Amino acid sequence: MNNIFLITKREFLTQVKKKSFIILTLLAPVLIVAFGAVIGLMFKANESHSIIEVVDKSGMFTHQFKSNDKVDYAFVSAADEKSKINNLKSNESIAGILILPELKNQNFDELETGARLVVNSKIGLDTKQKIVSDISNVIKKEKIKHLGIQESQLIDLDKSFSLKTINVSDNNKEDSDLAFGVKTGLSMILMYVTFMFIIIYGVRVMRSVLEEKNNRVVEIIISSVKPFELMMGKILGVTLVALTQFVIWITMSVIGALVLNTGFSPVPKNIPGGNEQIANKLDVSALATQISHSLLEMNFPLIIFVFIVFFLLGYIFYSSIYAAIGSAVDNETETQQFTLFAVLPLMLGMYGSFSLMNNPDGPLGFWLSIIPFTSPVAMIARIPFGVPAWQIALSIVLLLGTTIFMIFLAGKIYRVGILMYGNKATLKELWKWIKG
Repeated sequence: MNNIFLITKREFLTQVKKKSFIILTLLAPVLIVAFGAVIGLMFKANESHSIIEVVDKSGMFTHQFKSNDKVDYAFVSAADEKSKINNLKSNESIAGILILPELKNQNFDELETGARLVVNSKIGLDTKQKIVSDISNVIKKEKIKHLGIQESQLIDLDKSFSLKTINVSDNNKEDSDLAFGVKTGLSMILMYVTFMFIIIYGVRVMRSVLEEKNNRVVEIIISSVKPFELMMGKILGVTLVALTQFVIWITMSVIGALVLNTGFSPVPKNIPGGNEQIANKLDVSALATQISHSLLEMNFPLIIFVFIVFFLLGYIFYSSIYAAIGSAVDNETETQQFTLFAVLPLMLGMYGSFSLMNNPDGPLGFWLSIIPFTSPVAMIARIPFGVPAWQIALSIVLLLGTTIFMIFLAGKIYRVGILMYGNKATLKELWKWIKG
């Protein structure tokens, strides 16, 4: 045990003392937020705002079409239709001309057949869909009016229904749509972080073992320690490095949520002057406050506990596999045929967990979070939605037992493979090492 502790300490200190580790640990959350902002700005920058001239021969759309963030409508006379179309190619400021025919005998099918959009260049699909949506809304209103329904009744018909959800299993808390969205977002973030870090740090262990093996340094090291102690020391050392990063990031996240929760005031209902820009900023502030409030209402101690336990056990489980692979091969090219066995179960757990968002307590969610090969990812994806204590306990016991068994198997492979050179490992060869 003393040798394992010394190797673990060396691996840990070697990693955390690097400037790259300190910089990445402190800047990673900022970089993630900045990356998300850049992606948002890229989508925003690619949005188009089109000016569409409308020839409304029916007279039905003139007072009902309203400009929006996608399209500006400019109505022109039917007498100018031909000249507008002829000059459209040379008029770069106009994206197109929408021609709406006369409505005869309330024949809306004929209106749809005769309507056409003439453009001078390709317009975005979202712009076209917005125009179609605006036309459909007007036709819908006209059809309802034709049935004798008044505008006030129409507004009442379109009124959405808000259903309050009270969760008796969660101290009668109200599950709002925003709270569910926050849980879904947190679930995806935790799941993806676990998936990525298990692979990143697992590959780091594999490369470390492979490097020492190729440099023949391991021959000197195992003259003082047992191969199993060397393997466990490497795995535990890198585990502590990952755990240190997570503790720092979790602390930063909780502090950020607390600051957002207390740093903004509620949005006033009436804003003097009707300044929309100020209103939008206040709406963003209010949304940030509501999101942070929803986060702080969750059972954070349990979420953090489950996240750390399943990440650590999952990481040790898969790192044992990666360490065995690193000891069994002579170069990184040969690792490809074996790493697939480690990556596939994780991918199955991650992509299968996307279906958990709609039904976290369904049979697929249950089995993915219980089976040890997928539970490190699936259980973390489920935990923001609430998981019965007995399922968490059962999953931990199964994952712990499987991890111990995997360490035992990896130790057998590591003990033989770490000193094997020039002998290409096969599955049959690995089975002999395990039996021997």
